[in-house]
Amino acid sequence: MRAALAAAAGAIGVVALLVGCAPAAPDAAQTDAPSDGPAAEQRSEELLQVTEPHELTGGTLLEGPTFHEDGSLFMVDVMAPAGEAKVLRVDVDERDVDQVFTDETSAFTSAQFHPNDGRLYLTDFLGGGVMSITADGEDPQVHFSGDVDGIAMLPDDIAFHPDGTMFVTDTRGMDGPGWETPGRVVRIGADGQASTLAGDLPSPNGIVFDEEDAGLWVAQYNANRIDYFALDETRTRVVSAYPAIHVDGGIGRIDSTAVDAEGNIYQMFHEKAEIVVFAKTGEQIGTIRVPGEGLESATNIAIAPGTTDGYLVVSGPAGGFVHTFEAYGEGIRQSNGG
Repeated sequence: MRAALAAAAGAIGVVALLVGCAPAAPDAAQTDAPSDGPAAEQRSEELLQVTEPHELTGGTLLEGPTFHEDGSLFMVDVMAPAGEAKVLRVDVDERDVDQVFTDETSAFTSAQFHPNDGRLYLTDFLGGGVMSITADGEDPQVHFSGDVDGIAMLPDDIAFHPDGTMFVTDTRGMDGPGWETPGRVVRIGADGQASTLAGDLPSPNGIVFDEEDAGLWVAQYNANRIDYFALDETRTRVVSAYPAIHVDGGIGRIDSTAVDAEGNIYQMFHEKAEIVVFAKTGEQIGTIRVPGEGLESATNIAIAPGTTDGYLVVSGPAGGFVHTFEAYGEGIRQSNGG
């Protein structure tokens, strides 16, 4: 997912490529957006700069924007070295940035608030697990680490069911050819027990429940397509799965995925400063382009709950920024974090 993660990993003593966010989708045929909604094509507007490139790791990469109940916007910097802010909080009204958490070893690739306990859950690409902190950055706890069915994870994005069950993309294979499919979706129960929900996947990256919490949209990084997984009532088994949306990525590959209250799917990219929006029936209804030089990766979004106020994180040689846009539906849990 992220070429940038390679630099972060090297700085922490890891040689493997780390990043799993995905590059770009060229222009696809678009349908008209609703006449009373946002334009089919938008240009985002800069809200503020959050980070500078880190000298030690050679860059910065913002991910996982998610709103706290107090209205502040949390996010992670995948490439932040030890001692620098790995979890950040942005006051979108005052345009202030605060450091929330750092440690010596982690590379966080996503963030999402638990639907019940209020803690911020973080996928640790380097550690191969999931941990959480309070909104104040205190009391770090590891919720899962170790192998799943005998194989270590490269956890990327996370999706919560309302009952607290976690679904995590294991983006293994991201640095290999697309016809090799070692990637997985891993289910982690409230008891911390992990199992493979789906395997033989081409490096899955984005993952999000649909607006009814019935099934999962899964973005396949090494295939440039979004699959739909219908789950059984216990959410322990995939009852059907199929390609739902093909994204013309060119040399780029797709990254994180979000869903709004209307069921629209927002697909983000690594190494492309753009977001494409699809109706759940598959038609492309919107494109959000990020202006400016030195911005390469629009990796994820958050939509303020109950509004159409959209925020995207974009990074590149110029640094890490938050931009704003008008969403095509109101924000819900599925359009925050992951």
